[in-house]
Amino acid sequence: MKIQTNYFGELAIDESKIISFVNGLPGFPDEKEFVLIDLEGNPAFQVLQAVHNENLAFVVTDPFLIYKDYQFDLSDSIVEQLDIQSNEDILIRSTLTVHKPFDQSTTNLKAPLIFNQKTKKAKQIVLDDDQYTTKHPIQAQQQGGE
Repeated sequence: MKIQTNYFGELAIDESKIISFVNGLPGFPDEKEFVLIDLEGNPAFQVLQAVHNENLAFVVTDPFLIYKDYQFDLSDSIVEQLDIQSNEDILIRSTLTVHKPFDQSTTNLKAPLIFNQKTKKAKQIVLDDDQYTTKHPIQAQQQGGE
């Protein structure tokens, strides 16, 4: 299947890689199908691209690469909604707000994206935890790696 993307132009994607956000994403309830696209040469970041809207794309990352102590519990309702059977099913990503220079960019730890890698179901959740915000600096990645 071919789709138009915001960052890469036309891309051929494997339909089995399409991720379904049953309720859409907050602010985009009608966009339910997305695909994760790897950034060549930069495995820390991916693009979450809407399948049917080329202008809707988010740069995402594994929040645990930046914040080693990041943690939260998934509610039973989320586990059930996404048909999660084991921890190996789970993939967690956070969206970035990209700034120039790039090291001034931030990541949203308040509302992580939860993916079931087996069923391709996903949901963005909002954590009820005041220690996390929508604008954590990604600069912590360099500090945490030392």
